[in-house]
Amino acid sequence: MKKGISYTKAFSTLLKRDLQIAVRHRGDIFNPLLFFVLVVTLFPLGIGPEPQVLTRVAPGIIWVAALLASMLSLERLFKADYADGSLEQMLLSPQPLPLMVLAKVLAHWILTGVPLILVAPLLAVLLHLDGNSYGALMATLALGTPVLSLLGAIGVALTVGLRKGGVLLSLLILPLYIPVLIFATSAIDAAGMNLPYDGQLAIIGAMLVGSLTLAPFAIGASLRVSTN
Repeated sequence: MKKGISYTKAFSTLLKRDLQIAVRHRGDIFNPLLFFVLVVTLFPLGIGPEPQVLTRVAPGIIWVAALLASMLSLERLFKADYADGSLEQMLLSPQPLPLMVLAKVLAHWILTGVPLILVAPLLAVLLHLDGNSYGALMATLALGTPVLSLLGAIGVALTVGLRKGGVLLSLLILPLYIPVLIFATSAIDAAGMNLPYDGQLAIIGAMLVGSLTLAPFAIGASLRVSTN
């Protein structure tokens, strides 16, 4: 019982620490969100203001922008801890490493994924997204953005020891993001055509469960390899 309480305390302490650090460096919160807004708002200028065209491409625009915004904020996930020695202390901690990295990934999602979910419906209005698609948009973002954070953290852990690992990070995680992108946009398109999209949501949900189960162990192993 005490061990369970200790694990919970360690998880909440690390989560609170990462959130407090992010609040002190507010650019870490606003930069991905600003990037997301800029990418979505620039698309109508590039492809024209026709509502029919924007409605057709809106799901893809929103999801590609969310994917890129998530990637933009990933590199800082372990870099600062690696630079100041906190990551080494985490690796030597008696607490389970998968639990500790899960706390950091949750903090990343709260700071990056949640703002994207909140802002996306407002930007969808700009893109003339079909009214029937808003529920699917919110559902796919709620299920899909945690998957982006979990899978992206694996790539960050593998490249944390590299000085310029940004390009390699993109090459590692973009292929992992493609299934989420495909099924999310398919669900939104299906909702716009009044077709059922439960199957797509179930697949994204299965990705989330699988990522929650396996990704923390993969991240922990990758950190040990990268820092040795």
